[in-house]
Amino acid sequence: MHIPYNLKVTEEEKIYAKLIAQSDMRHVHIAPHALRASAFFSILTRLKESKKQGMDLLKKMHLYNGETVEGFKEADLREMQNEFAEEGMSGIDPRYVINRISSALIRHDLECINALDVLRALKEGLDQHPSITKEERERYLNYISVARKEYDEIAKKEIQKAFVYSYEESARTLFENYLDNIEAYCNWGKIKDPLTGEEVDPDERLMRSIEEQIGISENAKKAFREEILIRISSYSRKSRKFDYSSHNRLREAIEKKLFNDLKDIVKITTSTKTPDEKQLKKINEVTKQLIDEHGYCPACANELLRYVGSLLNR
Repeated sequence: MHIPYNLKVTEEEKIYAKLIAQSDMRHVHIAPHALRASAFFSILTRLKESKKQGMDLLKKMHLYNGETVEGFKEADLREMQNEFAEEGMSGIDPRYVINRISSALIRHDLECINALDVLRALKEGLDQHPSITKEERERYLNYISVARKEYDEIAKKEIQKAFVYSYEESARTLFENYLDNIEAYCNWGKIKDPLTGEEVDPDERLMRSIEEQIGISENAKKAFREEILIRISSYSRKSRKFDYSSHNRLREAIEKKLFNDLKDIVKITTSTKTPDEKQLKKINEVTKQLIDEHGYCPACANELLRYVGSLLNR
């Protein structure tokens, strides 16, 4: 009896982690997101193109993984799961991924392997794969490119979080400022200018500069602001403090806004070959954050900094 391959990215990661733990690669440091990048590739090779309008393989992959995909609901997921009885019966086997990781480690004598190493190894292995056709090889090469782009976004967010953490006070100040402004906006009130002390209208430019980071449209801004105030009120009734981590979308917006404001600093810091004392201090702070809080080793932390620097300078 043939059993279909797994179709969830997070479960695929767990399969790889288990296989590595049972192998002679146990001593190797696997950089964060390396297994996820390879899982992106594997799952894409197993999925069938849906006939549903507006649905591509990437969206389908995220939906199958339990993630929210704009414009699609639980009913759409169930419909797609019933669309192809044979879905998951073909594609890349987990053993292929593990063998390619092992091959890359041996060939390059690595003590740490990152997402780019893994994707490169998967790509090189396609030429030697005995059971795929020329057409499949072309499709699989495209899936590796898609997986690479997905990883690029993860890498940028990882650096974003590490840099923003170093500017935690700035993030909290921006957060409090936004809350003051939306409270005044929703209550038809004014706020006090911190410099002059005069009563002024809420800062619409500031509020929109934050909301646009997460795609809040002009028409949706009022509802979003009211939702935040309702959440604050709910926290207050339960004697809980509404803080920077209480609303995921608002926190994401604040971090993106701050990161975009810092983008030039990040570009210079991550890409300069001869950093000055101030830049070096920032590099060390971010590297320490990646190691202490995100699971990187010194080698893959520095590699991530260099890689994101090259992405931002493209």
